[in-house]
Amino acid sequence: MKALKRLPLNVRLNDRPDHELVGVIRMPELTVSPMRSIVKRVIGALLALLATVLIVYADRGGYRDVNGDGVSFLDAIYYSTVSLSTTGYGDIAPASATARLVNIVVITPLRVLFLIVLVGTTLEVLTERSRQAFKIQKWRTKVRDHTVVVGFGTKGRSAVNALLGDEEVQPSRIVVVDTDQQALDAASALGLVTVHGSATRADVLRVAGVQHARAVVVAPNRDDTAVLVTLTARELAPKSHIVASVREAENVHLLKQSGASQVVVSSETAGRLLGLATSTPLVVDMVEDLLTPESGLAIAERAVEPSEEGGSPRHLPDIVLGVVRDGVLYRVDAPQSDAIEPGDRLLYVKKVTQVDKVER
Repeated sequence: MKALKRLPLNVRLNDRPDHELVGVIRMPELTVSPMRSIVKRVIGALLALLATVLIVYADRGGYRDVNGDGVSFLDAIYYSTVSLSTTGYGDIAPASATARLVNIVVITPLRVLFLIVLVGTTLEVLTERSRQAFKIQKWRTKVRDHTVVVGFGTKGRSAVNALLGDEEVQPSRIVVVDTDQQALDAASALGLVTVHGSATRADVLRVAGVQHARAVVVAPNRDDTAVLVTLTARELAPKSHIVASVREAENVHLLKQSGASQVVVSSETAGRLLGLATSTPLVVDMVEDLLTPESGLAIAERAVEPSEEGGSPRHLPDIVLGVVRDGVLYRVDAPQSDAIEPGDRLLYVKKVTQVDKVER
């Protein structure tokens, strides 16, 4: 026990077996209404009772009734009921060797099943933990190229909405890390995988699979937390694309030095929109339209078609905003964008139709 206490923090959580991570990692699942669960249990209990009644009645000659008038179908129902409920008044009892063997091999397991169905809340909790542990184990061995979102506040939720709305991303490919259980419950309701813990700890990020992540979105409420999370994430995932959000522009260089691929200044961006809204409110409406992928216009990226190579992006039917070449973005008015080259990608304005939303 003393040796365990001396272990560094960055191995405690990640080195635990999968069944101990139930409650830390929460896998998305379909919810079942309480009434439906109760109905399923009652049906299961009735089926067990019916099977017992048929077995007893089929071998009614092997049972002895204290009245000595034989075992009727009603007696079979009565015996099955008191037997499965473990009441056992003893007025009807198996007398033949066959009846007693059937009671041992068949009716006793049915009695256990009957009790499990009716008093199954505790067992259901244990079963749920086992299912969660199995799903966690399966997920941890297979998760690759996913997106980790640190913080599920206003910025984190907006980032997730953009991921789900603008890209063909399945909710199960997004992992949310937060310390607020209410935020995690909201993320789980969207079908996202959630991890409860502080993303400033390396073991929590390892549990979220950040070392295998395609991208990491750092959106906590404090700039100093964002710096520490970015440092930890970059150390664990040197090849991942890390996007961080900060409130103050003076902290941008800290995020860059910490390893952030891109930094978004939330306060300055909001301030610019507020300033534009006072003089040119329609410009703000257009920006909001471009940033909202669910409807209207949206900024998208696509590969260059062979027929477009060698031509100018200004002459394409799409409204092209920039050309991505070897990972570098060139604006459409830059000299490098005069001619489209093989392997380029285009940033363009896409019209989101009702069909696109239905497909998502």
